[in-house]
Amino acid sequence: MRIQAVATALALLATPLAAQAALKPGDLAPDFTAEASIGGRVFTFSLAAALKKGPVVLYFYPAAFTTGCTIEAHDFAEATAEYHKLGATVIGVSHDDIDTLERFSISECRSKFAVAADTDQHIMKAYDAVLKLAPRYANRTSYVIAPDGHILYEYTSLDPDQHVASTINALRRWLHSKR
Repeated sequence: MRIQAVATALALLATPLAAQAALKPGDLAPDFTAEASIGGRVFTFSLAAALKKGPVVLYFYPAAFTTGCTIEAHDFAEATAEYHKLGATVIGVSHDDIDTLERFSISECRSKFAVAADTDQHIMKAYDAVLKLAPRYANRTSYVIAPDGHILYEYTSLDPDQHVASTINALRRWLHSKR
């Protein structure tokens, strides 16, 4: 039933209206901490702590174990080595509870990167990543955040296919501009 509701909501949102996010390059990224899981291990993710190590790729997705979100998780998992080469940390965020994300972090994220629980949607709302026509879910939005806490790049599309490539390219452009 839940998967049908998500599929219906996503089908309704395959319009240009869904491709809008309030936070743009140059904006200060809202700081947050959240319960997260990587490889089935639960911990507290801190954006501020992650930014001390380098840039962060923060991506929002509607729901664990749905088709598009599984594709996107696999794509991010496959690209983890490239993100590490670029000095970046990847964190996915959805409304799912931590028990669901423990399983998702192992099976779909392949224990390569963390996913965080945002059951009260405080992170989604702070980043204007709530799906407008199905507000229980996150929109599929990716941000690249510089170590100084400013947003370098934002990309919103319900199609999961370009989120990894576009965030990697944004990281490369940023690194090149620093030379």
